[in-house]
Amino acid sequence: MESILRLNDGHLMPRFGLGTWQMSNAEAAASVTVAVREGCRLIDTAAIYENESGVGRGLKAAPVKREEIFVTTKLWNDRQGSAPAALRDSLSRLGLPWVDLYLIHWPSPKQNRYLEAWRALIELRKAGLSRSIGVSNFNRDHLERIIDETGVVPVLNQIELHPEFQQAKLRAFHAQHGIVTQAWSPLGRGGATQLPEITALARKVGRTPAQVILRWQLQLGLSTIPKSVSADRIRENGAVFDFSLGDNDLNAFAPLDIGRRLGPDPAAFG
Repeated sequence: MESILRLNDGHLMPRFGLGTWQMSNAEAAASVTVAVREGCRLIDTAAIYENESGVGRGLKAAPVKREEIFVTTKLWNDRQGSAPAALRDSLSRLGLPWVDLYLIHWPSPKQNRYLEAWRALIELRKAGLSRSIGVSNFNRDHLERIIDETGVVPVLNQIELHPEFQQAKLRAFHAQHGIVTQAWSPLGRGGATQLPEITALARKVGRTPAQVILRWQLQLGLSTIPKSVSADRIRENGAVFDFSLGDNDLNAFAPLDIGRRLGPDPAAFG
């Protein structure tokens, strides 16, 4: 399996990365440095995480060039009407002249400004402040609206996705339109690693439950961004490209999909 994805705008993105949700600036700086040292080349943050400056420090301390690391950040709901200023603020905190990917964090449909925000992101891409643009937590109707109104398809939709919430219909829509599905909370906030079916499969293949779940997502063709502040866990999570799951192993995940959403509902949040 290739560890690199080609986005629908032609840019390349690592398939596997580090999520930084609920990390402090100090934790983000340390975790980013460790992750890059261990071979991770995709770092995900967001303005609302309030750790972009820490991520920036970690990037500066990383033993590779900036161009070798794919950096994602996100536009928060209260800035949807001022996306250019919001991105410039994020770049200032990150200490970067541009990011690789800028996402609308939530559609926030009650505000009804996500289409306006998407048009602004298109201009920010043209200006070179973000090489690629995408969305996060968008449902099909949100995606259809921005695509129909602008003709510009997001390169990626970052959504909650784990064994108990697999989002097959939305993934199918993504595949039809060349949109990468990226999983946040890929381990179900750790809960999925405790499922008996997962632990049994992990014993069978001689891997940890987390590795089995992350490998399942990769073999589905997804991108995944597990979060950890532990150097050992970061190293463990990244060791998923040297084994594979068989068809029966992959099929064992289907019955686990019980529609258990852990985060907010995009149709109502924001």
